[in-house]
Amino acid sequence: MAEAARCPRIVIVGGGAGGLELATRLGDKLGRKKKAEVVLVDAQRTHIWKPLLHQLAAGSYDSHAEEIEYLAQARWHHFRFRQGKLVGLDRSTREILIAPLLDSSGREIIAAQRLAYDYLVLAVGSQTNDFGTPGVQEHAICLDSPTAARHFHERLIDACLRAQNLPVEAGKGRMTVAIIGAGATGVELAAELHAAAHVLTSFGLEHINPDTELKIVLVEASPRILAALPERLSNAAAQELRKLAIEIHSNERVVEVSESGVKMGSGKFIPSTLTVWAAGIKAADGLHEIGGLETNRLNQIVVDATMRSSRDERIFAFGDCAACPNGAGGWVPARAQVAHQQGAVLAANIVRAITGKPLKDFRFEDYGSLVSLASYSSVGSLMGSLSKGSLFVEGQIAKLMYWGLHKQHQMALSGFFRTVLITLSEWLDRVHRPKIKLH
Repeated sequence: MAEAARCPRIVIVGGGAGGLELATRLGDKLGRKKKAEVVLVDAQRTHIWKPLLHQLAAGSYDSHAEEIEYLAQARWHHFRFRQGKLVGLDRSTREILIAPLLDSSGREIIAAQRLAYDYLVLAVGSQTNDFGTPGVQEHAICLDSPTAARHFHERLIDACLRAQNLPVEAGKGRMTVAIIGAGATGVELAAELHAAAHVLTSFGLEHINPDTELKIVLVEASPRILAALPERLSNAAAQELRKLAIEIHSNERVVEVSESGVKMGSGKFIPSTLTVWAAGIKAADGLHEIGGLETNRLNQIVVDATMRSSRDERIFAFGDCAACPNGAGGWVPARAQVAHQQGAVLAANIVRAITGKPLKDFRFEDYGSLVSLASYSSVGSLMGSLSKGSLFVEGQIAKLMYWGLHKQHQMALSGFFRTVLITLSEWLDRVHRPKIKLH
């Protein structure tokens, strides 16, 4: 009798933008009323909005002041949090396998766990795809996680301090940062680094002035930067970057990364102090046919239009880790707005699945793209109901809209009133702390 009365357990693996928003929605809707037990699983203890990783890497984003504690979010929104990394899936017993949690010394904090589920949602996001390029793992930083962004920032500050005391050869700068991949992450990082270097110069590191002695290089295999976005947006961003003396090498494929620099298929070699790999994404390698689920060549879980996996009606996937069909043909792109839209539909679909109702298909509405070029500018194109085709925006209007995307995410997690308080706190915090994190 007790088993019959037990409410279903919904396990969500991955606390990124999509996963955390979904856990919050379902916790408020089902967990609070004891209609379901909602459990979020993530390897980290805190959440940082992934589109801000380039700011975290450059030091212009104070993660410790603004990141979200999963345990606190779970308490406020009626779900549970388990820390750990997904390492296996047993569909026969409906259990996931979670790796043991270790401290920095390798000592076990939490033993390996098996966590039962009635419905499982995979929302583990994506990681950088190095396409097997020699030297990337050893000599480049893949900017796909907060840990990697913090590691890059530490390397950046160390390199700046080292360059400050190096003699400079005539006609050459003291430091070069090579960014491989000129998608949104690479382009935004280039502009953010230029702005950060100006701030560091004002703090006494005058030998890394980005206008004279710090070279920032963007390398892109496609004929233009931001190749996945409209050409007008790409051209506007390229024009802004060239104003900042950021070097752009398009139509160049990287064939090797070494400690001293980057070699391209054309034979060109770019000496580099720091190399960032931001070219291409794929789902985590551990997802490849996990539990016998169907995956594609990018390790993404193959799902139908309702986001239900192709081989198990109790398992769903969304966001970057899912290959979801687009109603117009093809597949929905791996973008933050996709995960946000999918999360809202999936929350309703899980409620429908629990109550035995038919699920609804997801249809992606493309509202356009925005790219932030640090404090200098922003560019973007708006689509959907705002215009019949696309509307190009730039400057302060685009910057305000980009800022609004982050606020939208915060409101999905914290509600309107708490987001207003968070925003006031952010503005007050800027008064007393440096614009750039110096450690």
